[in-house]
Amino acid sequence: MATQIDSILVNHSAASIPEEPHAGSSTAPSLTYSDSSDELEEPRQPQPTTRPRRASTRLIAQSPADVQRITGETTTQLIQRCCGGGCCLGLGRPKTTDVRLEQVEFPDNDAYRSLCLKIDQIPATLTGVCEVPEQTAFLQPVRPPSTLPSPTDSAIALTTDSNPSSPTPTTRNATLDNLEKSLHNMHLEDLDTRIQPPSYVQPHPPHHVFPARIHSARELTRPGAEKRTFHFDLDVTNYPEGEGVDFKVGGAIGVTAPNEASIVDEILDLLLVPRFLRDRPVLLRTTKGRWPTVWGDDMARELVTTRRDILTWCSDVQSYPPTKQLLRLLAEHASDDNERKILLFLCSADGQGVFCDFRTGPHVSLVQLLHAFPSAKPPLDHLLSVLQPLMPRFYSLSNDPHESFLTRDGKQHRLIEIAVTVHESADWRTGTRTGVGSGFFQRQALAFIEARERGEPEPEFYVPMFKGLMANPLAKQFVTDGPMLLIGAGVGIAPFRGFVQRRLKTASCANKVWVLQGIRDSLVDELYSGEWGVHEDEVKKVVQSRRGEGKYVQEEVRAQADLVWYIINAVDGRVFVCGSSKGMGEGVEQALVDVAMVKGNLQREEAQQFWNLKREAGQYIAETW
Repeated sequence: MATQIDSILVNHSAASIPEEPHAGSSTAPSLTYSDSSDELEEPRQPQPTTRPRRASTRLIAQSPADVQRITGETTTQLIQRCCGGGCCLGLGRPKTTDVRLEQVEFPDNDAYRSLCLKIDQIPATLTGVCEVPEQTAFLQPVRPPSTLPSPTDSAIALTTDSNPSSPTPTTRNATLDNLEKSLHNMHLEDLDTRIQPPSYVQPHPPHHVFPARIHSARELTRPGAEKRTFHFDLDVTNYPEGEGVDFKVGGAIGVTAPNEASIVDEILDLLLVPRFLRDRPVLLRTTKGRWPTVWGDDMARELVTTRRDILTWCSDVQSYPPTKQLLRLLAEHASDDNERKILLFLCSADGQGVFCDFRTGPHVSLVQLLHAFPSAKPPLDHLLSVLQPLMPRFYSLSNDPHESFLTRDGKQHRLIEIAVTVHESADWRTGTRTGVGSGFFQRQALAFIEARERGEPEPEFYVPMFKGLMANPLAKQFVTDGPMLLIGAGVGIAPFRGFVQRRLKTASCANKVWVLQGIRDSLVDELYSGEWGVHEDEVKKVVQSRRGEGKYVQEEVRAQADLVWYIINAVDGRVFVCGSSKGMGEGVEQALVDVAMVKGNLQREEAQQFWNLKREAGQYIAETW
């Protein structure tokens, strides 16, 4: 968004008039395997007798209040979310003819070239340069009691006493006593942070992160699939009690995935942090905010950790585009004049357009920036103050957790199952890189599979997880009886496997649950084929969108209009939708509206209101991302 937001326009097209629906049957329709001749006939459009009108436009946003009403965000929030601040405020140097430009020498490395910065010359004097960001995190050495500071030692600044005057002997002694007591209590936890985060990375009370051992892992997709998907069986037998919630069908677990170990080491190398310090205890002091917790209180904190742990578990180094605050910090600590000028230009009003193009392009990782501007060596604690927090990822259960047990070593173990699709984005060095969460799962799965192939009977690999969202829409609205239609694409089909497993355990439910599964190519992408239960062929229809010969799941929704209308209208059943919101989610919602228009003889606005009411009643449940 490189220009000022002036208004938001909306197009209004004339609603088409649907045909009268055919009389429906009072019995439950079967899940037909339709071909092109079975697809729903499109409503006929009246033939125009005059030149068609263009769609009309109406100004619906004339003030910041209108923008907030439409987008749910204030203009300030909208601006900050877009580009880090300032882009949409029309910032820039007034157009004059006396601006002196200077040529700079650009860094000669692949990382800088991969940024594709469209910079020619830079003004000798920059305007509107953002301030150096506030430092809110501080790393200080943890001294044993035997090396406590003397009354004249400057390390007495560890105290939180804000009185600027010189301390009296009494206050100095009291401070030293308190410091000695606190240091006696400050030590690293007895946790293996290779498999789980420190306990201060608490998701939200009463949940704590539990290292669930991987019982088995396998790849669901086959070679040639556009995206790889892995299945995991996680052993949660020893999951801590007392959280007041159990695993549920359709529920989702939270996973605190770490940054990749090699990336953490590379960042520490680039910042010149000595290897002997990386795992040494250090006092982390914050002045405000929730970090390094996830959903903790906004407050100052003091805790003992290590540089490696804090960078591994608490700060996201690759999922967010660079902010001006990050670039300004790099500029402040860049020793090369040319690198500093480029970074300051990106943080200025003069470089606003370049910064906007840079930030809205492919996400740039921290490693890429540090390689692109090699002279920039900010202190680690100040860098941690401007990085985004590393947030948990959520994954739906793909089984019925109430029925999944196995006997091992003479004991009964409880398992939960999840499916994870690996997401990739462009990378300057390797071509592609995986996401934080899906990349972690892929590394764990491949390591587990390789260990099994080497002959290890029980490889030890773990997933740090917590119960998370057991009250999400899919889990809340699942019931053990009543008709339901399950519509999903890709890994969005995973939670429905648990639905079907649970429902098919009940007699006479085979004709009360139907599944429409959208995939790219049934030869390589179909997930959980043959794993839905004894009535799989009767309840599941696979729709593939293979290029040149396939169709999308929303097209099958229209083709199955009789079934959809029977479930949602005739017998007050439920319709569940799960998958990506872009394309699939929006397409399915539009298809459902089309079905209501034809089968219910409704205008488009009436059909949309129909589904809104069904959503409010808990009969139409969509969980998309």
